[in-house]
Amino acid sequence: MNQKSQQMHERLRMLAMNLWWTWHPEVINLFRDLDTSLWRRTGHNPIEFLNTISPEEVEARAAELVLQSRINYAFHRLKEYMESRDTWGFVNCGNINKWPVVYFSAEFGLHESLPIYSGGLGILAGDHLKSSSDLGIPLIGVGLLYSQGYFDQRLNADGWQEEVYTDFDWDNQPLELIRDENNNPVMVRIETRTGVLHARVWRIQVGRVLLMLLDSDVAENSEEDRDLTSRLYGGDDRLRIRQELLLGIGGTKLLRCLNIRPGVLHLNEGHSAFAVLQEARQLMEYENISFKRAHRRVSLYTIFTTHTPVAAGHDRFHANLVEEHLGLLREKIGLSHDDLMALGRENPADKSEPFCMTVLALKSCRKANGVSAIHGTVSRHMWRGLWPGRPEEDVPIGHITNGIHVLSWLAPQMMQLFDARLGSRWSLEMCNPDTWNQLSEIDDGELWETHQILKVRLIQFVRRRLIGQSERLGHQDTIESINTILHPNVLTIGSARRFASYKRGDLLLSQYDRLLKLIHDVDRPIQIIFAGKAHPRDEEGKRVLQKIARCSFDETLRHRIVFIENYDYNLARHLVQGVDVWLNNPQRPLEACGTSGQKTVLNGGLNLSVLDGWWNEAFDGSNGFSIGYGGMHDDPAVQYQRDSDFLFDALENEVIPLYYNKQGNGIPLGWVRRMKHAMQTLGWRFNSDRMAMDYVKLLYKPAALASSSEAK
Repeated sequence: MNQKSQQMHERLRMLAMNLWWTWHPEVINLFRDLDTSLWRRTGHNPIEFLNTISPEEVEARAAELVLQSRINYAFHRLKEYMESRDTWGFVNCGNINKWPVVYFSAEFGLHESLPIYSGGLGILAGDHLKSSSDLGIPLIGVGLLYSQGYFDQRLNADGWQEEVYTDFDWDNQPLELIRDENNNPVMVRIETRTGVLHARVWRIQVGRVLLMLLDSDVAENSEEDRDLTSRLYGGDDRLRIRQELLLGIGGTKLLRCLNIRPGVLHLNEGHSAFAVLQEARQLMEYENISFKRAHRRVSLYTIFTTHTPVAAGHDRFHANLVEEHLGLLREKIGLSHDDLMALGRENPADKSEPFCMTVLALKSCRKANGVSAIHGTVSRHMWRGLWPGRPEEDVPIGHITNGIHVLSWLAPQMMQLFDARLGSRWSLEMCNPDTWNQLSEIDDGELWETHQILKVRLIQFVRRRLIGQSERLGHQDTIESINTILHPNVLTIGSARRFASYKRGDLLLSQYDRLLKLIHDVDRPIQIIFAGKAHPRDEEGKRVLQKIARCSFDETLRHRIVFIENYDYNLARHLVQGVDVWLNNPQRPLEACGTSGQKTVLNGGLNLSVLDGWWNEAFDGSNGFSIGYGGMHDDPAVQYQRDSDFLFDALENEVIPLYYNKQGNGIPLGWVRRMKHAMQTLGWRFNSDRMAMDYVKLLYKPAALASSSEAK
């Protein structure tokens, strides 16, 4: 290997080892241009890509395509990014710059090549890390490393979801084992009544942010515990509590091992709530104070974000499980069994009530927040019993509405358009409404053509995925007619979600005759692309999914209704970038936020949604479409029927007529005006930079100030 090829390969590997590349198309294009087929076969994984292609092949291909200057430019851009102190966070974060935010989450969705996420919670956590990196907010992520991820979804011939689990190769991931000063792996030990749980720790660089992931697959553990971090959200309550023990207590112990003093503990959902108990224990030992005082002190710098407006979504554990796993810790901090259980009970006097992780978090934090305005209201109502005597509106749970990491979800073609029309610094000023005012100057034809290019790209992607899916299912007719499935001139609706009953994924099938009429309309047809997973133990969700899958198998519908299996980051990216309309129809008010619709906006798609989650505060009457007027009936069946009527009325009377009202140049000017208005009114508000800045200003800085005001 000559020096030139070695240097080029090393620089590409350095780029690959920092997930900064995932939101920079110019770096992604480097790998794609080196070998498009290999890039696709390796699942867009640059580490696996570089482990497959030799340095000599890289050099030859780079010379052929004149890529060396682009590789050097990307390398130096990353270096400058990592070294820069000219950031929003450096100026605005105050004492957080001295004592960082530690952000606990059970999942992180950063890219399809790192499948340690299941859905919205993980994607939100990943976007939070990326915006913290871009803004220069000193934040450290803590999570678990799942060797099999969530699961790969496969449909059988009857349209039923089947789960497939496979181990991913550590050597093909941007992971680095954390070692101590003697070069030994840092190990975390957690004592329980039934033995010691061990975990090693891996690090991943996400731009300027460090993500640390605990992994129980070590020789010191039993076979049962080695499998503890194999699957996300799998197994029974015993496995779940052990995972949460590892995340919360193990993650907090890890901070002490690495001499990291947190200025803020941010618990993203209740899975990590045990962290406050371990943090209090460490404070007791360090300062020789009581648990009551230590717990109060920890609560001063703990922030809790709840994402779950459905009661069944909050983890609850039987007293015996709690005693098995926390009994030794309980004794060391001087609590009785009943005192510990009381920390996780809404009614401490009720000995039959299980231990709720959300209750522990709410009783142990300075501030709690929901993830949209309506979700804040729902959360105050749900947990009002924890503050008896207070009016519901005074329950101390606020809200910070979620946003999306724009550069991760914006199509490169749309990014080029924004760069040209909004100026090269638009992405640094995206939270300023004035930045988006210039969108009105974009030529209607140029914006429409860019969106159409993305739509064609989506259809080509869906057809590729559908061919592989159909080959496995033996649907030869689908393969033979693949070029007739979906059409770029047809109004395209995207509907992708977790198939839980309250999300009502089959609402569009509820009035079948009306749907068929819309699909088969000669002049103004519609087509729908469905995707999504049901939890492996959610039989009802699987039945809803099966109903949709069977429709997509029907030879009279398959050219207009498509279900693409194995919904992941990559499929989501293509969908939100290419659809005309994003459909979201949960049972109000059970959608906490619903950020997938936010991803559609800046790519030129319009939202058609129930007024729930973020859309309840975003919709202004002309920046998308609403399903109904926000009313809620006590009988879910009545509400379902009403929302079904509202959905079809909106499609028939608003969405379809506006889309197909095209002028002589073939451009639907009214539709394009609505696209621009959506971008202008929503782009500056519903992005994760704004969200992260809100966390700093409203929650992190006050918590860090309280933390530093008392010696820890």
